[in-house]
Amino acid sequence: MRDVIIIGSGPAGFTSAIYAARANLKPLVISGLERGGQVTLTDDLENFPGFPEGLGGYDMYQLFEKQAQRFGTELLYDVVTEVDLTGDVKIVKTAEQTFEAKSVIIATGSTPKRIGVPGEEQYIGKGVSYCATCDGAFFRNKKVIVVGGGDAAIEEGLFLTRFASLVTVVHCRDQLRASKILQERALAHEKMDFIW
Repeated sequence: MRDVIIIGSGPAGFTSAIYAARANLKPLVISGLERGGQVTLTDDLENFPGFPEGLGGYDMYQLFEKQAQRFGTELLYDVVTEVDLTGDVKIVKTAEQTFEAKSVIIATGSTPKRIGVPGEEQYIGKGVSYCATCDGAFFRNKKVIVVGGGDAAIEEGLFLTRFASLVTVVHCRDQLRASKILQERALAHEKMDFIW
């Protein structure tokens, strides 16, 4: 029986692990499909305290993992397939193992928002992408469209300007929702334009 199992290995999962490990609860973190979560998809993290020059998302993930393990966190690279949280003893199952725990922290993060237009599912990986850092080089010297106006969309759009000849941001409002600094960068960028 474990004291605590944490499902998810992004910033929230590892923050939970660090606190639990420092409290001598010997946490087990089950990574999920994407080790590090969405933070690993971010090219430059500039809004995280302690890194004035910014840091790559995957580099940040490695620091989270190292710090959690320093305090005794156990890490399992696997995917949770089933949980039962109804009793005093919580059950967490992966494809090959079953664990019991006193507590379970679910820190599974988020997934990219899909817009539901015809062809979107059909063309994932063939022109439709949810990760500029992963797929940006495929769009070298091409015109691309980024849908959305929040921080994630504008960060992805700015990253794509390294590859694309033009990045058009399509947003359903008449102004961006992204942080002011990202808005200023995007609106001033010569390779970005906007459809409101």
